[in-house]
Formats: sequence, structure tokens, C-alpha cells
Amino acid sequence: MSPGPTGVFAASDDGRAELRQSAWSAWLSLLASSGTLVCCALPAMLVLLGAGAALSGLVSAVPQIVWLSEHKGWMFGTASMLMLAGGALQWRNRRAPCPLDPQLRAACTRTRRWSLGVYLVSLLLLMVGAAFAFVLPALLATSAAAGMG
Repeated sequence: MSPGPTGVFAASDDGRAELRQSAWSAWLSLLASSGTLVCCALPAMLVLLGAGAALSGLVSAVPQIVWLSEHKGWMFGTASMLMLAGGALQWRNRRAPCPLDPQLRAACTRTRRWSLGVYLVSLLLLMVGAAFAFVLPALLATSAAAGMG
């Protein structure tokens, strides 16, 4: 079925599946990027702020954090692939049709905005996690090597 002159599909093909897919991809992206924060950014931030005792208590309560930190390359690789897939779905669904009913159309556009917002927050969290896991340690190692030389 093709869209009408306004780009709106009839009620039988109202784009709900695409909208659900977009929302799911945004929430999965948020979950993936939050995992990178738990693995790397949170422990590094606690140490940076001088809260080593809090980190020790956190690691004793949730010892899986150590495993996640040891496998941060895989963690960030997987999260980045999920973010790329989520971004591709966001891009593909950006012009998906909304229902003809005004209330459903409003819900559709609101969900689309929320989905994009969640995706952008996820992207920001992934970048913060990458900064703490890879960029800051490299900068600290470089400055430490320069200070010794």
C-alpha cells in the first residue's frame, strides 16, 4: 500500500511495527551503554574522586564488575554495535508513517521524540564510558611517562 498525498498510510498500515521497533532499539541501546558505565566509568570515577573505599564495597557487593572491567573491549565493542544498529533503526524509522487518528498520531510523534531522546542519552553514556575506560587512562599514562622522562 502506498502513502497518500500527505505521506500518511491508511489505518491498515499505520506504522506501529516500525514505531515499536524504534522504541525497542532505543531502550536496548540505553541498556548497552549503561553496561559500559557500570563496567568502566563508575569505578574510574569513584577512584578519581578519592572514593576507593566505596569502590571496594561496590566490588565486594557486586564482584561481576571486575569481570566486566577485565572484558571492557568486548563490552564496548558489543555496546557500539548495538548503538550502530539502534542508530540505523532510528534513521530508518524517522519518517515511518503515523496513524491517521489525531490522538494516535500525537502518541506516535511523542514516542518517536522519546525514542530519539533515549538514543541520544545512550550515545552520550557510551562516550562517557569510553572516555573513562580508554581515553583518560591513555592520557594519564602519557603524562606519567612524560614526567618520568
